[in-house]
Amino acid sequence: MKKTSIKREKFFVAGVCCATDEAQVRKRLDTLIGPESYNFNSVTCDLSIHVDVDGHNVIKHLREAGFVARRKSELQEEVTFWQRHKDTITTVAATIFAALGLALEQLDGSVVTSKSLLLVAIILGGWKVFIKGFKAAKSLSLDMNFLMSIAVIGAMLIGRWGEGAAVIVLFALSLALESYSASRTRRAIQSLMNLSPNQASVLKDGKEVMVPAREISPGDTIIVRPGERVALDGIVVDGSSSVNQSPITGESIPVPKKIGATVFAGSINERGLLRVKVSRDYEDTTLARIIHLVENAQRKRAPVQTLVDKFARVYTPVVLGIAILISIVPPLVYQEQFVEWFYRALVLLVIACPCALLISTPVTIVSAITNAARHGILIKGGKHIETLSALKAIAFDKTGTLTEGKPKITDIVPLNSFPRERIIQLLAAIENRSEHHLASAVLEEADCHSISYAHIHVDDFEAIPGLGVKARIANENYYLGNHRLCEDRNYCSPVVEQTLKAFSREGKSVVVFGREKEAIAIIAIRDRTRQHSKNAINTLRDLGIRHIVMLSGDHEEAAKSLAQEIGIKEYTAGLLPEQKVNAVEDLKAQYGNVAMVGDGINDAPALAASSVGIAMGGNGTDAALETADIVLMSDDLSRLSPLLRLSRKAMSIIKQNIMIALSLKLIFLVLSVSGVATLWMAVLADDGAALLVILNGLRALSMKEFT
Repeated sequence: MKKTSIKREKFFVAGVCCATDEAQVRKRLDTLIGPESYNFNSVTCDLSIHVDVDGHNVIKHLREAGFVARRKSELQEEVTFWQRHKDTITTVAATIFAALGLALEQLDGSVVTSKSLLLVAIILGGWKVFIKGFKAAKSLSLDMNFLMSIAVIGAMLIGRWGEGAAVIVLFALSLALESYSASRTRRAIQSLMNLSPNQASVLKDGKEVMVPAREISPGDTIIVRPGERVALDGIVVDGSSSVNQSPITGESIPVPKKIGATVFAGSINERGLLRVKVSRDYEDTTLARIIHLVENAQRKRAPVQTLVDKFARVYTPVVLGIAILISIVPPLVYQEQFVEWFYRALVLLVIACPCALLISTPVTIVSAITNAARHGILIKGGKHIETLSALKAIAFDKTGTLTEGKPKITDIVPLNSFPRERIIQLLAAIENRSEHHLASAVLEEADCHSISYAHIHVDDFEAIPGLGVKARIANENYYLGNHRLCEDRNYCSPVVEQTLKAFSREGKSVVVFGREKEAIAIIAIRDRTRQHSKNAINTLRDLGIRHIVMLSGDHEEAAKSLAQEIGIKEYTAGLLPEQKVNAVEDLKAQYGNVAMVGDGINDAPALAASSVGIAMGGNGTDAALETADIVLMSDDLSRLSPLLRLSRKAMSIIKQNIMIALSLKLIFLVLSVSGVATLWMAVLADDGAALLVILNGLRALSMKEFT
């Protein structure tokens, strides 16, 4: 067989429907390639291998363990009706034969006939279980399939054929229900993948050609008509429209798009025709990376999940040891009936498997992560959900987080009778050459008042470090800068000083515009507060987050003014990035779990230092996706409160599931040892608990926290 060298190739592993199956898959892979060489998600059944290995050998080893694996890059073969429904058909048939056999047994009918019917039921309902159990025994892994096989065979050996059939039929039914329930989460993630179309209309040599999306390269121009989904990330180069990008950002209101605007793969064009220049490959779109993060989020396990796994590794062998002692000690020491105590040991074996306990956490975590992703929030792992649920304090960056990061001119005060319109025109002509963050505010002001400036010729443009800029227009020098520039140019009359101080007290940034010998205008600029900042802060307090602090690199008056406006009582101004890190560390020392909310670019060190870093993903999505633990794709701070409620409910469900699993185990351990519980009751309790925790965990998938 020809070997294929693969790297980071993905597989889909069919047939994994419980924690027992996951353990078998992991054992095979650990032996074959090592535990650090792959990632396996038992909920989505995705296997990713990141070392060079023979792919055929991987598929072969998994097949030997009873699982069917295929490369995700390969097209799935067409599934026949029998392949799709064989488990359901055999389970239903087994149920019918078991019912007939039990009825005949109760009516004192033919023993041969009743046992024949029960044997058919056992074979139909348990053939897959027996095969997996045999393979597990060969690999010295006593999983649930092996325990069930021993329980059924043991029941038949002591003449309890009816109970053996009931056990296997109930187990087959529970596996079918578990598989169906788990597939709901799988379909939810699959629905994210289906958001992006498989092909798009590409403009080539002036003609439109339909091309598979995977074959489109950055630089190509695609055409998106009204009602169509955007196939790849790109920049609008022609046309204007409203685009529904809720699948990516969670925003419910369509966003206007014109030339120069960014559009995301998976978003829906609502009105006009758009021509979009592709900026990313198919595998590197924002949507593709979101899906990748959601699929791999389970790798970062919540601490509670790790604790449960460790407990299960100790619990299972202990219970197995007790079962062996129960079957041997009473008959040998107390001359009790062997059959009776052997039967009790069989019941205990059925109880021994910790399926419900192991699956209690991952289904809930993946459901919560998928639910959040549907609403434009990326959570990069289960551990962040647990951290969120126990938050004691939240720190916010100011610029770009609590504010939009888009300065706007609030006041223009003309001096020496200089015309206001001429001031704006000159400012725009000068700032059109500048990369300063205030330039966009000046140009926006000119556009807002329809003031033209392109015809004005600017010479000798020069940035003056720490002061401002200088430029020559029509053989006259103009200066634009801060208070220090004002003093250097002797612009600081009592009127100018008084105006500068008044604007500073209001938290505004102030610049002075002047000519060679006189100031001609004072301009006040302020960053716009985000629409939902104040309500977000108030709602967080209502949820019990008592300590909320703002960490800003801006000057004291600006920070103070914004803090008062949105209701933050504690703030620190003038912080450099490394000083923000120190502030976050101090908060962690005082309060324990602390979240840092920033723009994902300048705040990367503070985001990394916090217990959980939350980034605004709309501006600078690349940086946000890489640096933060959680990303708000819509830059909407009002999403923080439902995110917090979702994390708390998810952790509540996990605790409920653990209690359900442990309580039922404990009850039936006692009942089995005392001889009250029967085999079919044990199966019903064990598989019923597993099904119950799955269904309970799936509630996190449909929580209405974001509506």
